[in-house]
Amino acid sequence: MRLELRVCQHCLEGDEGHGGAQKSDLLQDMVACAEVIREHKDALDLDAVHIRRVRDDEQGKPEALPVVAATIQNDQIVLNDTQLVAEGQDGNMLLYANPDDILTVLAGNVDEISKAVPGDVTVDLSEVGARIVSEAGLGADPDRQPDPDSGPDPGVGQ
Repeated sequence: MRLELRVCQHCLEGDEGHGGAQKSDLLQDMVACAEVIREHKDALDLDAVHIRRVRDDEQGKPEALPVVAATIQNDQIVLNDTQLVAEGQDGNMLLYANPDDILTVLAGNVDEISKAVPGDVTVDLSEVGARIVSEAGLGADPDRQPDPDSGPDPGVGQ
């Protein structure tokens, strides 16, 4: 299984023309979670975790997983510069383009890692990121046991 997180470099840096500080905080939370997942990918039986910072001249361009999300805005096709692609063992791909969903999936995987490895495996989330994860109920149910063969948590409501 493989994961690829793509985030806009300008948004990540907090460029006002790209969503400002709140979006930057959320993207930094995503990258921090993805970095923890990459560091502990063996705990989730992942083959690879890619983190791609895209620029205006290569919007949505994949690093490893050949899937790109797009939306229609003002009768124009616009590529999503922030997305998470997960490829399963069967070759099927899941694409998350909503930032809240992306963070929820990544934080869910960090939560699973924290249950599987010794020591402190946490990510200090921003206020907005912590609210999203809290609303998703991650870590709220101590009796929730993951299916050992399920791999990365596909997200809430899947």
